[in-house]
Amino acid sequence: MSKGLIIVESPAKASTISKFLDHKFDVKASMGHIRDLPTKEMGINVEKDFTPKYITDPKKKKIIDELKTAMDKASAIYLASDHDREGEAIAWHLQQVLKKEIADKPVHRIVFNEITRTAIQASISHPGAIDMQKVDAQQARRVLDRFVGYMISPLLWKIISKELSAGRVQSVALRLICEREAEIRSFVPKEFWRVETSFYKGKLPAFKGTLDRWKDKKAEIENQEQASKIIEAINGKDARLLDRTDKVRSVEPYPAFITSTLQQDASRLLNLPASKTMQVAQELYEGVDLGGERTGLITYMRTDSLRIAEEANLSCRKLIEERFGKEYVHKSVRLYKNKNNAQDAHEAIRPTDSFKTPEVVSQYLSKDQLKLYTLIWQRFIATQMKPLKLKQTEVKVGIGEAVFVSSGNEVADDGFLKAWNHYSFPAGEKIADAYKAEDALLYEPFIPSQHFTTPPSRFTEASLIKELEAKGIGRPSTYAAIITTIRTRKYVAMEKKAFVPTGLGIQVNRFLVERFDTIFNVKFTAEMETNLDEVEYGKVVWHKLVRQYYDQLVKLIGLVDVKQEKKGMQEETDLVCEVCKQGMMVIKWGKKKQYLSCNRYPECKNIKSFSRGSNGEIVIEVPEELEEKCPQCESPLLLRKGRFGEFIACSNYPKCKYSRSIGLGVTCPECGKGDVVKRSSKKGKPFYSCSTYPECKWISNDKPVPIACSECGNPFLYEKYSKANGDYKLCPKCKKEFF
Repeated sequence: MSKGLIIVESPAKASTISKFLDHKFDVKASMGHIRDLPTKEMGINVEKDFTPKYITDPKKKKIIDELKTAMDKASAIYLASDHDREGEAIAWHLQQVLKKEIADKPVHRIVFNEITRTAIQASISHPGAIDMQKVDAQQARRVLDRFVGYMISPLLWKIISKELSAGRVQSVALRLICEREAEIRSFVPKEFWRVETSFYKGKLPAFKGTLDRWKDKKAEIENQEQASKIIEAINGKDARLLDRTDKVRSVEPYPAFITSTLQQDASRLLNLPASKTMQVAQELYEGVDLGGERTGLITYMRTDSLRIAEEANLSCRKLIEERFGKEYVHKSVRLYKNKNNAQDAHEAIRPTDSFKTPEVVSQYLSKDQLKLYTLIWQRFIATQMKPLKLKQTEVKVGIGEAVFVSSGNEVADDGFLKAWNHYSFPAGEKIADAYKAEDALLYEPFIPSQHFTTPPSRFTEASLIKELEAKGIGRPSTYAAIITTIRTRKYVAMEKKAFVPTGLGIQVNRFLVERFDTIFNVKFTAEMETNLDEVEYGKVVWHKLVRQYYDQLVKLIGLVDVKQEKKGMQEETDLVCEVCKQGMMVIKWGKKKQYLSCNRYPECKNIKSFSRGSNGEIVIEVPEELEEKCPQCESPLLLRKGRFGEFIACSNYPKCKYSRSIGLGVTCPECGKGDVVKRSSKKGKPFYSCSTYPECKWISNDKPVPIACSECGNPFLYEKYSKANGDYKLCPKCKKEFF
């Protein structure tokens, strides 16, 4: 009897769903998209409403063949990719590529927010159709991104350096980082002073107070002289507690996580990068084997909605009552309102079953899975708990014309802190209840202290995601990719977990802002995200939106003078080219760093590496000259540094291109001809190989430890060879065997 065929994106998801359906359906994985735009051409027909030219991924041929075979046996097809724009596009592409095989079969679109037995069975019972408005929104985004990549990136290659690229959204994120760095570098610290003392009465514990007002104005002390004058004016005068305020503040728990807040807290509390957070969340969503029962532990992790299903809230409240006591349950079901631009396709991120506590599932999860699941579980459980109550105390103390203030917070009722203990508040001073208004107080000697205003902080992953979300740039599914992209392209580096734009990133941003400011700015990018939402809602025709963007892009590109821009990106120096004696050296950008080049290039091809001194001056790296002469032209040999470590090269380069790696004085154990040399991989990791490579392909990750042959004295590395009477070592030069 034929079965229905369910097609999902990943094998893990397929395995989980198959078990929930008691193997009554065939469940196959497409491994994501099976077709996309071509990689070696634009692939968009501008004249025909920007029709994309999709090609099937050749790497997916085997998967497609398997799907076709499965479809031949299937009674119906259920497309079950994720319920977002990308997932809808995957389902549509499957339908288009496999149109012939499914022509005479019913095709259904099924969606679910969580991978549980109930959710899967309910989705099959109420199937729908592919949402073409979602598909159009995804196509619009893909086409827009393709235009930027294929039309602006080549300009970067010509003007700055090869293999650079621009991205419609990533470039705006880079701009935010560069603008923040510019603020920090231009920031001028401003001096200010504080005056503090400790007040007490009798045997009561003292509390610290800070000068707040002076002569009925906000105390703004600019220097030590002003601080000293104030202290002189009030020193020795009576102190009186002018006012005391005690109140209890109610703090509501945060809503359950959405994608952005999950990434922020995972970065802040667990030190997980956004990409790692999404990877682990995907694993928890697709299903974990809980002692023979494979099930999804959390709901879909790409969402901007705060909505929670009613049954999930009720289950959560039941757990709180059983685990913490009835008194900790909030008086009614707490609901959270979405932001205006939330798509609300999915619930917020929550456990699929509140009673699967972190303790219950801990033995089945990896370290990172448990950390992230615990965070999600705690945050969700807290949503239905009573508020935290904080007792806030503030006192004002008068001394002459000065008013000092002191404040403190303490927990009056822990409320949701029982589940979510990551809420922090300033404790401040502990001010005893016995201190009352009009009390006469004593005080310690006044302490003046110098301070300076500080520049804005650099963006961390958490704060950048928060900024992107606040400004409407990108969507939940794109934040991790944005960060990964700008790091991979070397446009930013990380210092103390914060983003710092590299010189390359600053140059790229400078060009994009100067020539394409109208499309690489926050406002325009946020509006484009809104327009894409409008496409999804059926209010805007996708190719008309793309037309507006394309026309504007073409106009701006037409205004770029490549030669002038290239010249403007070069930094001139006062160094005369020592090769041609005619040109001047200029600083250019390479793929990874800057270098010096003669401005007469390509007539003169002289290039040099350099570094910056402590004052930013150019320091040319002078290679060490060796006593040995070049075997080809008799010029001196130099010890140089390259991408893969040190090497020896002729000083007459580029006329003479002789070079060789630096040997260790050890004969290769494989061929017995070459020397063992130390090299570096592209990532800078050292390894050892034969100097005759690629003729001899011997390689080792460990530093060689040679032995001397007792027969000929040759130092060599040994390999073990098995003989009937045991292992032996073989000298590659004289073939002496050592047992």
